[in-house]
Amino acid sequence: MRAVTGLVRFSDGLNRVALALAVVALVVMAASAGYQVIARYIFDAPPIWTEELARRAMVWAGMLGASVAFHERSDPTLFPGVARTTGGLGRLLAVVRAAGVTIFAVPVLFYSVFGANWALSRGFLGRSLGREAEMLSVPMVWFTAAVPVAFLIILVHTAASLALHLATGAPPPDRFHAEDEPA
Repeated sequence: MRAVTGLVRFSDGLNRVALALAVVALVVMAASAGYQVIARYIFDAPPIWTEELARRAMVWAGMLGASVAFHERSDPTLFPGVARTTGGLGRLLAVVRAAGVTIFAVPVLFYSVFGANWALSRGFLGRSLGREAEMLSVPMVWFTAAVPVAFLIILVHTAASLALHLATGAPPPDRFHAEDEPA
């Protein structure tokens, strides 16, 4: 149980970091877009880099926000009541859910790193290393890394949720909808 508690705490801490970084990315996006509007319509001299920075910040905000939504169980789900099932059936359904997430996330992570013939240079990140953002003069890997980082965080959340469900027989607390729970 100690390992499960440690994994859950790690997942919770990772979620706090992801949330903070998503907020920072959102602020960067809004500030960049706002600055562009002011520079365009007031000073009639919009900088060329603001739109691209806003787009890249939006990707980070969205991907990290998706991992936070997954952790908080506020992501869309087809059968929300299934996640609250306890006992043996609840454990089985938790394994099925974790398997579904893993089946989706592992190929994304794999192809983020590896490409054809297991070549690192042909993976999603490897191809981004050699490219530069058009207006920012920054390697694209700083922006494309948002995808595998978010999926890795989601896998950690999945492992923590599954471990807790298997260890206790009860689903992890539904943090986002706690007010919906009976007292």
